[in-house]
Order: sequence, then C-alpha cells, then structure tokens
Amino acid sequence: MRNLISAIQFITIIPVGKTIQFNPKGMIPLFPVAGLFIGILLAIFDFIACILWSGEVAAILDVLFLVIVTGAFHIDGLSDAADGLYGQWPKEKALEIMKDSRVGAMGVVIVICALAVKWGGVSGLDTGRFVLLMVVPAYSRGSMLFGIKFLKYGRPDGGTAHAFFNKSLEPSDFKWLLIPVFLSFFAGLRGIWLNICFVVCLSIILTFYKKRIGCITGDMLGAMTEIMESTLFLMVSIGVIQ
Repeated sequence: MRNLISAIQFITIIPVGKTIQFNPKGMIPLFPVAGLFIGILLAIFDFIACILWSGEVAAILDVLFLVIVTGAFHIDGLSDAADGLYGQWPKEKALEIMKDSRVGAMGVVIVICALAVKWGGVSGLDTGRFVLLMVVPAYSRGSMLFGIKFLKYGRPDGGTAHAFFNKSLEPSDFKWLLIPVFLSFFAGLRGIWLNICFVVCLSIILTFYKKRIGCITGDMLGAMTEIMESTLFLMVSIGVIQ
C-alpha cells in the first residue's frame, strides 16, 4: 500500500495522504494500478458528465480531467520528446533539446494533436465505455514498465528518471498488469481489440525509440504514456467493433 500511494503521488496531483519516501523499486511495478486508480476516477467523472452534457462535451471534459489530475506531467514529457526527436538531430543534440525546459513549435503541435486524438477516441466510445475509461489509463501507465525494462537510460550521469533504471525489472514486476488485462475482457470484443492494439503500439514506440537514439529518458517515458493513451482510446472507439 505504501508503494501504491507513492506511485499515485508520483504520477498524479491527487492528495492520498502524507508524502512517502521516494522508492522507485517498489512503486514502478504499481504504475498500472495507479493508472487504474486514475481510470476509475475518470469513469465516474464521465458517468456524471454524460448525465449533464452530450457525449462530445463529456469527452472534452474527460480529457481536461486527465490533464488536471496528472498535473500535465506526461504532456510535458511529450512536448519535450517531440522537440528532441523530431528531425535528424544526433543523439547528443536530441538529449540536449529534451532537457531544455523551453517548448518548441513541434512540441506544441504534437500536444495539440495528441489531445485532439484522445478527445476523438473518448467521444466515439459506446459499448463498454465505463470499463474502457477505467483500463486505458492503466495500460498507458503500464507501458512505462516496458520502456524501463527493454531500453537503457539515456542520461547515465543523472536525470529525472535515473533512479528508475538502477535495477532491472524482473518478470514478476509485471504481474499488476494482469488486473487491467482481466478487466478489459468485460468490454467484450473491444477489450480483446484493446490488448492487440496495446502490443502493436508498444512495439512500434519501443522500436522507434531504439532506432532513433537507442535509449530512453523520463521525457520519452511520458511521451510513451500520452501516445499510448491517445492511440488506445482512438482504436477502441472504432465503430465496426461491437
């Protein structure tokens, strides 16, 4: 429970008790559960919003809810990663650009596109909407475990996510992902499709990172989370899947 509270405190602004000592080894495996916590709040918020407004308006509010509850934590990483990885910058230059706190034009464009895609995906949800709103944030936060496991850290001399890479993740550290996977099947065919899209999207992102600069940073982990969340919401809203 202490590690879960630590994970929630790290990736959200939700007040869940007193500040607990930062423990990367203990909280990283619980990122999917922290994401599920966010998803449960999102699903409840959406249920209330849909009573008061249309589905499209509720979807906009859902996206704003995710931005607020996470303190735009992952969005900041997405904008920095977009600035650094766009173009043909060499690895060292790309890492330098991502470390710069200033936001470039590409970062702004990518953030707008990601939020627009997320809104489109959420507004298109019908069958299994409540379940999908719960589990997609869990899948997107869970994707960070794969980035930490399969890519080396790009700033060995120190960085925001440096402590996450001090010890390699073990297979048992992925067990908490089974909770959102189990819940996804309550969404029927959309749940099965969600798992397929997760594997494909995760493979594409990790392959791109490896080929582009051969490593990963905290900003790139945040970018992975946002891209995964937007893409999964879009894909599970495809109308032909019932």
